Amino acid sequence: MERMDVHSWSRPAETKVRHLDLDLDVRFETKSLEGSARLLFDRTTSGELILDTRDLAIHSVENAEGFELGEAHPFLGAPLRIRLKPSSGAAADDWVRVTYSTAPGASGLQWLDPPQTAGKQHPFLYTQSQAIHARSWIPLQDTPAVRVTYAARVRTPAGLRAVMGAEMQGNGCFRMEQAIPSYLIALAAGDLAFRPLGPRSGVYAEPLLVEAAGFEFADTEAMIRAVEEMYGPYRWGRYDLLVLPPSFPFGGMENPRLTFTTPTILAGDKSLVSLVAHELAHSWSGNLVTNATWSDFWLNEGFTVYVERRILEKVYGPQREEMEAVLGRRELDREMAGLPEGDRVLHIDLDGRDPDDGCTLVPYEKGALLLRTIEHAVGRDRFDRFLRSYFDHFAFQSITTADFLTYLSAELPEAKAVELNAWIYQPGVPPGAADPHSDVFARIEAGWPADTAAWSTQEWLHFLRFQKEPDMARMDREFHLTDSRNSEILHQWLLMAVKANYEPALGRIEPFLCSVGRRKFLKPIYTELMKTDEGKVRAQAIYAKARPGYHPIAQTTIDGIVGKP
Repeated sequence: MERMDVHSWSRPAETKVRHLDLDLDVRFETKSLEGSARLLFDRTTSGELILDTRDLAIHSVENAEGFELGEAHPFLGAPLRIRLKPSSGAAADDWVRVTYSTAPGASGLQWLDPPQTAGKQHPFLYTQSQAIHARSWIPLQDTPAVRVTYAARVRTPAGLRAVMGAEMQGNGCFRMEQAIPSYLIALAAGDLAFRPLGPRSGVYAEPLLVEAAGFEFADTEAMIRAVEEMYGPYRWGRYDLLVLPPSFPFGGMENPRLTFTTPTILAGDKSLVSLVAHELAHSWSGNLVTNATWSDFWLNEGFTVYVERRILEKVYGPQREEMEAVLGRRELDREMAGLPEGDRVLHIDLDGRDPDDGCTLVPYEKGALLLRTIEHAVGRDRFDRFLRSYFDHFAFQSITTADFLTYLSAELPEAKAVELNAWIYQPGVPPGAADPHSDVFARIEAGWPADTAAWSTQEWLHFLRFQKEPDMARMDREFHLTDSRNSEILHQWLLMAVKANYEPALGRIEPFLCSVGRRKFLKPIYTELMKTDEGKVRAQAIYAKARPGYHPIAQTTIDGIVGKP
């Protein structure tokens, strides 16, 4: 039978895993997880269970007639083919237990030595399973089309605390009773403290960061209430956040019950918490209703960016939402200008490609712009009713773009006013898009600012990006941008400094690239450096120092730009 997901060896139409029991030891001395995964499954016609693995050492498979680990593919890993015992007819008998250990360089794990943490005293581990990295630390059907419940027992060295994106039951035990796709299974372990944010929310972080994180994320409960008013109840029990060390390659990861976040959003003024709104929005779009394949990724991210901006509007006002939307629209145009046509469509063809290649701004910003355009065509109240019914109808299911279009046609026929096929299957942004506008940005474009004391991060970013021939020395002299401690502003300024060869700021590039691991920041600066001979030398020297501290996902990206040291 043909695989339903080109990024998974599994054949869930034949045998489908429904529950996972993990029993793991966290071994910092060998940089490995060791233990077992017990998988409960339903079968139809097959006497075989095929699991996805990547660089796993398989020691044994219990309650099976045998197993074989296939040949490894560069990014898909190797299929684990398990020959099943004949079915007894009792569903309770359909299980196998795989005993295994992970590799020190597992793509979904990052092991940090004490100097790489905020406290400098204890090691740290965290996972990043999206898109297909769960298979590097758990043998499972690693496709978003398969949803499982799970339980886990995790043992850590004394003094370190394990947390997971699940109900935390104490003594290293966890349970997730709602069925989720594999990419949302998450684990972290380290020296962690906790601060409550509200009756159902809180933040975990290293002790040195937990108070700052508590201040930054103080509006979390208000955000939860804002989404519930629009799109129905929060269905995951708690919403907690975990601030990770700086090497985390993304802004955030929406693991149910425990969002992972980068410390680069701790700006001290709540100006970067749109990321929290984004990850929270995933509790509806992505976690509750999930893309069935990575070609349908826009169903996760386009819907989430749309909901994120609606949260910002309700909590912080229309002016904030308008600025975020304009910044997103203009960054989409900038990025699409450098993408091939096939990557400028929403339903992207990723056959034969790593699904991480599809993680551009297109599924995020073009997807959100499509929903904004439908909203303008049918009216906000009507569209909100549709979205709430959509989340209810497909709750805890994984769906395709075709499923969405079928439901949209039946439940919101007025949306036919929008050229949906052009939006989803053709490159670029079609005519008639509901482009956002910001009066605040219009004032910035009118002339050189007289008073920037109360400016938000968004105003600074627009001001910097609006400069066609920037007077770098004047801006630095008046606004001290080289000394900025805001990660978003400093990143934009350093990118401009590389393009302009502005010497006074170039010295900050190395400490910046060595202190953050977020791909959003790394990729543009390394790319710009590699455009000149002098910059290439600088990039290669910096990367040789910085690479050991980057997550494997970021390493793969920057290896492709700079070359592996």
